[in-house]
Amino acid sequence: MPDVEAAKPATSMRSLERAIDVLEVLDSGHHPLRLSEIARRAGLPVATTQRILGVLEARGRVEKDAVGYRPGVGLIFGAHAYLAGNPMLTAARPILQDLAGATGLTASLFRRLGWSRVVLARVEGGTPLRYELPIGERLPLHVGGGKTLAAFMDEEETAAFLAQVEPHTRADGVVVTSAELAAELAEVRAVGYSTARGDREPGMASVAVPVPEPDNLAMAAIQVTGSQADIPLERIPELGAELKRAALAISRRTF
Repeated sequence: MPDVEAAKPATSMRSLERAIDVLEVLDSGHHPLRLSEIARRAGLPVATTQRILGVLEARGRVEKDAVGYRPGVGLIFGAHAYLAGNPMLTAARPILQDLAGATGLTASLFRRLGWSRVVLARVEGGTPLRYELPIGERLPLHVGGGKTLAAFMDEEETAAFLAQVEPHTRADGVVVTSAELAAELAEVRAVGYSTARGDREPGMASVAVPVPEPDNLAMAAIQVTGSQADIPLERIPELGAELKRAALAISRRTF
């Protein structure tokens, strides 16, 4: 006879995983999605998806209108708790302020999540960015400051990451192949910081370094961003060194 009690935790865990799958679909949608589209992207039956959405909507984690479903206001509670209580964020905020003041550039902290990075904190420099970069924005690892995290993954993760990255076109029109990206990541590992020019926004540039963590993990990074005129090529080594000092200070205050 099957162990009914033992099966309950497994069933509950699977339900939780499905609910998280649905929330991640909505998070990546950037606009309201219809029930059938959510089910397709989550790989779930429509009836199962509808039940999950009903529970999430009742708890305020999902909202629905005539267009479709989208993330709900209830998700802000968890985000606020993370932003208020995360020790790295607490350590990073004054350092980012000093960094922005010293360099005149916008200073940011972001953390890796799968093949993406999430913006956790940002302090504007002397000249505010001409594009919006909201806290919580999810950005890919293969462009911009994300490359500083991709570069310090272990060999197995790096191989898996490169295998799923297709040739992509940067904002400045340059096409980058997986082989070219692999060579760029090797260069980042050699110098200890990444640079980007026209990757995500035409005319913009950035320099980023990982925040050292125990066991040589590289899950968070800090970055300075400005126009290409603000970050000429000859300034990059100086910014790289300043960012490394700031990243080390954040690490020492966090771990």
